[in-house]
Amino acid sequence: MLLVGLTGGIGSGKSTVSDLLGAKGARVIDADKIVREVQSPGTPVFDGMVERFGPGIVAADGTLDRQAVADIVFNDAEALAALNALVHPAVGSEIARRLEEAAATDDVVILDVPLLVESGRDDLVALLVVDVDPELAIARLIEHREFREDDARARIALQASREERRAHADRVIDNSGTLADLERQVDEAWDWIQTLQFPPRHHLTTD
Repeated sequence: MLLVGLTGGIGSGKSTVSDLLGAKGARVIDADKIVREVQSPGTPVFDGMVERFGPGIVAADGTLDRQAVADIVFNDAEALAALNALVHPAVGSEIARRLEEAAATDDVVILDVPLLVESGRDDLVALLVVDVDPELAIARLIEHREFREDDARARIALQASREERRAHADRVIDNSGTLADLERQVDEAWDWIQTLQFPPRHHLTTD
């Protein structure tokens, strides 16, 4: 497989880029979607979160009230650490399982992870970073995803800075313009990915 990382701050449009790459034939491993899977009702992670944070994080329909969780953890470092201790191992195990499935293929695998720079992962052939001014990201989160401004800013503050992500990028996709601008850049990025060299299979890791 050809393992290409994809990251970007919250509100950057990373998921749109991920979808566009998937439509081109990439195998996408989306950490955000995996988080939702491992936090679904009846899972050990869901049960552990309710035990740790209380029944107030459960919505009327029995699913996780994500905003209630955010209200608890994004202003409380201890609570956030407790959440990460519950969620990250389960997500990491599922990512590793999916990478193992893809390891013997010739697929382009897009590893779509919000905190990819922070993770220090070293088995990527290349890293794509979706970049946008944080103020524009906040405006989009408020307009399109109904975030409160204080919540959006708190989440951005916990991620790598724009400068840190750009410094690690092999290619930057600027999402400050229109959807057509973004699609053009994804087309160019996909063409560039086709020029990358597959690593020897015995060097692949799935940690």
